[in-house]
Amino acid sequence: MRSDNQSFWGDPPEDFVLLGVSDKPWLQLPLFVVLLVSYVLAMLGNISIILVSRLDPQLHSPMYIFLSHLSFLDLCYSTTTVPQMLVNMGSSRQTISYNGCTVQYTVFHWLGCTECIVLAAMALDRYVAICEPLRYAIIMHRPLCQQLVAVAWLSGFGNSLVQVVLTVQLPFCERQVLNNFFCEVPAMIKLSCADTAVNDTTLAVLVAFFVLVPLALILLSYGFIARAVLRIKSSRGRREAFGTCSSHLVVVSLFCLPAIYMYLQPPSSYSQEQGKFISLFYSIITPTLNPFIYTLRNKDVKGALRRLLARIWRLCTR
Repeated sequence: MRSDNQSFWGDPPEDFVLLGVSDKPWLQLPLFVVLLVSYVLAMLGNISIILVSRLDPQLHSPMYIFLSHLSFLDLCYSTTTVPQMLVNMGSSRQTISYNGCTVQYTVFHWLGCTECIVLAAMALDRYVAICEPLRYAIIMHRPLCQQLVAVAWLSGFGNSLVQVVLTVQLPFCERQVLNNFFCEVPAMIKLSCADTAVNDTTLAVLVAFFVLVPLALILLSYGFIARAVLRIKSSRGRREAFGTCSSHLVVVSLFCLPAIYMYLQPPSSYSQEQGKFISLFYSIITPTLNPFIYTLRNKDVKGALRRLLARIWRLCTR
């Protein structure tokens, strides 16, 4: 896809050089090991949650429908970037093709925006479960959950489509070196040699809508939840309610706060050196931690995992 603007400035480069930490050779091997271990843990943790949510009858409630989608998003999120990073770190040519770069930032933004809305849907589920327990089954029925998930995926795709249409029109004037570990829209805008005011404004507006609005709804939901929990007379009931909700709040913080820092700061103050390590955090560390945060604080998931492992053990020892 080429615009008149791009034709004037020249054809897009065939590939980009992903700088990563090539300017810090001593960091290459430790970072490669951290990424590889984190990716394996992210794959195992998220696949385990998806399996137990699908296979265990006790985890067929709306909360675990959303959790299984969150795990699938994290699985895809890390897979979009980490294999490319591992290949580049083990290679002398740390490049990615122009088309590969476009696909990468398109999918990355699609998944990121979808995850924000899924997290908001999970907060709605917790609000109804704690504040309207008698009507929970009536309100949070399976068709509604499926509709919320569909809205999350479709709206995330719509945001990504807008971003990719604007970004592919940017000229780069033969600039090819991206000071990042993978292709991301802010880094592509920074690399461009043209006026990027429209791109900067559109990115800020869309990210504000897809990050700040869900975050505001999440905080509002938890405000009502906190008020309802404080009215519970049983200390054990309060602990269980706060335990379930705290896991979700930790996951929201790990995902949303770095995204706000990355995408909502003024373009003039955007630091690529800081930005690339923050991108690394929410592209692999967050998807790795999420399964463990939910598993360690959730008796139902831990019980389902034990039952799944026992079933696998019985199959293997027959």
